[in-house]
Amino acid sequence: MNLTPHSPFSSKASQLLSWGHWFTFANIGLVLIIALTYLAADSAPNSFGGWIYMIVTWLSHTSFITFCAFVLTVFPLSLVFPYPRHIRGMAAVIATVGILTLCLDAFVYYQQGYHISVQSIPEIASLLIGMINGLSIATALFVIFLIAIILAFELVVGNHAWRHLDKLKSYRFPKYATAVLVSCFAISHLMHVWADANNYFDITKQDNVLPLSYPTTAKTLLARHELLDLNEYQQARTVRLENATSNYQLPANLAACKFDAAPVEIVVMTESLQSDESTFQDLQWYTQTQLLVPTNPLDRYFNLVYGLPAYYRTTVTERRLTPVWNTANILTLSGKVPFDYLEHEIDDGKISFVFSDKLPELDEAKNYVVIEQSNEKSIVTQTSLHTNLPYFSDHSGLMQGNDIMVTLLDKHFGCSQLAKQTMLGNVIGSESVNQGVNYSQGVLIAYKKDRIILVNHDGSHKQISAKEGFHIEQKLDTPFLVQSIKRLKQFTGKASNL
Repeated sequence: MNLTPHSPFSSKASQLLSWGHWFTFANIGLVLIIALTYLAADSAPNSFGGWIYMIVTWLSHTSFITFCAFVLTVFPLSLVFPYPRHIRGMAAVIATVGILTLCLDAFVYYQQGYHISVQSIPEIASLLIGMINGLSIATALFVIFLIAIILAFELVVGNHAWRHLDKLKSYRFPKYATAVLVSCFAISHLMHVWADANNYFDITKQDNVLPLSYPTTAKTLLARHELLDLNEYQQARTVRLENATSNYQLPANLAACKFDAAPVEIVVMTESLQSDESTFQDLQWYTQTQLLVPTNPLDRYFNLVYGLPAYYRTTVTERRLTPVWNTANILTLSGKVPFDYLEHEIDDGKISFVFSDKLPELDEAKNYVVIEQSNEKSIVTQTSLHTNLPYFSDHSGLMQGNDIMVTLLDKHFGCSQLAKQTMLGNVIGSESVNQGVNYSQGVLIAYKKDRIILVNHDGSHKQISAKEGFHIEQKLDTPFLVQSIKRLKQFTGKASNL
């Protein structure tokens, strides 16, 4: 084969290589726009350094994976099959498939909190089937239109770059753009090395945001050059779950709350619900099937009554403390009460807990929250919540027992500040990022969207999908866990020492 600089094959290959760079450059712009979805899926950084890292990583990493996709697909084809018209068509199809895959991954991450993987295929299939079944004609036409627009974009970009290749070669800005992207790539990795060495979690918490993200870590690099004390590093990064409940500190300077809304009765089932689900459907109640609760009954009841993780249960119950949020003495418990020191009847009780093995007769004029019992034997499980209160109707995804009391105080009684001061939970339906933390039987329970993380005292852990129950083989999100533990220890006075 003649490969001299003046041979037709060499000339075509050189032109196709130059064309490929411009084709990739155009796709980098499109990928950068799509990648904004990943940034919107998580909470924004809290510091200037975090924002800088997010921007330079967004620019460099998305550009890098786009260029790698070109090198692994279009570039080999242009060498083996150097026919411009055919290459442009194949490149457009390949790029369209790649962009659609990125869109799907961005959608899955935005909805579920993890990227596409072999383990997540069942969940993704279930998600897509549910979407397809619920698609309206207008939405279906929009999806088809979007696919057509992406394919048209690739064809137009490819043909335009080929026809104006000589003119494009005279432009100098690609050199500057390349220099900026390479600089961002180096800066992002250097910033991550520093953040990893100094436990700067506002940067390291972004490790798993973008797809195919494997940032450089500081541990091996700095230890190799004797710039890092491995013992100090390991101590700082170890997830510590020692029992600190004896240091539970009661919140001070509590906000006032009138509790002047209509009473709410919370029915907690101590046995499996025998009545048919149609009972609640006939009443047109809202049902939430993803209520994440500990299987230990006392831990579960503590979450519901106190609005706190069971991390505090031992100390609180030993000291026979009443819920701190109960400033107006409006709480009443009846039935098979787990905390006998709280059992009392009052005439103006605004929040009533009824612990019962049978569903009591429901008065449609009253406000109810009914929580089913679960017979699972694992550490944590999901059960159902039924209610006629509208505050729970806009929520999708997981919620915890802690969230119920927080939501009632915030939305039903208008006591948001008191709820924030005294409890650890989310206001149902108003959280931009669906995540939470709990603790039961010596196991840290943290969730983020559909992903549940269970961490034992010995450091062993597992990640599972909430909807499908399959194990997720994904890098452990240490920064998220550390932030979860800080939140868990908010009332111990040790959160800042982690």
